[in-house]
Amino acid sequence: MTKPKVNYDALAPQYNQRFNEEQPSDTERALRALARRVGARHVLEVACGTGHWLAALHEVCPAVYGLDLSAGMLSQARARPQPLRLARGRAEQLPFATTIFDLVYCINAIHHFDEPERFIREAQRVLRAGQPLAVIGGVPHEQRESWYVYEFFEGCYETDVARFPTWEQVAGWMSAAGFEGIERREVERIVDHRQGRAVLEDPFLRKHSCSQLALLSDEAYAAGLARIEAALVAAETQGETLLFPVDLSVSMLLGYKRGH
Repeated sequence: MTKPKVNYDALAPQYNQRFNEEQPSDTERALRALARRVGARHVLEVACGTGHWLAALHEVCPAVYGLDLSAGMLSQARARPQPLRLARGRAEQLPFATTIFDLVYCINAIHHFDEPERFIREAQRVLRAGQPLAVIGGVPHEQRESWYVYEFFEGCYETDVARFPTWEQVAGWMSAAGFEGIERREVERIVDHRQGRAVLEDPFLRKHSCSQLALLSDEAYAAGLARIEAALVAAETQGETLLFPVDLSVSMLLGYKRGH
């Protein structure tokens, strides 16, 4: 089945609104801790987007590389003050020599790759022996009741289940590619419930803030907003404040290239 495509060039100018650049997230802390633990000097982020995570790693790694397919996203990354080493290309065909990186990672991205198992084989190729691949993100299969977007925007959940691999699938691809010591752990719990009309200020409710909403037609997006408004009015009529749940888990799946 062909995966739906997100136009990240269109999302790029507003994409950084999803991040709090002043306050490091738990995911950022976990990524830095991993880089320090494995002594990473040369690091590659695949699907680096606007360079948010690379900029955070630059403080602990002397050479940070980023690859993305979107020219618009890379343009945003190049505008950062840090000396990021950026290239345009596909995750399934990394334009780098063999065994040069100490850490390869992707964040909230593997579901966008046409052939994620091929990406994992490529990560194995460019990693030095004994060094890790980290796949970071969440999966919708476990979180239907935990994000209000799935309730109010018709088809979002079903689309996500179809395009996101399960953690078990990703671990299987890692094992088949020759990774060992494969383990998964939660690195962040995002709890940010919205009460009443405060939901309308949620940056993730904007059309181009996340792939789930960006994939919707303008009509489907407007219909979802209308459902939220109707639910708000119904609750207000009863003198109640509606709660819009946001309780999402972010995990890191690690595997190490055989060697030493």
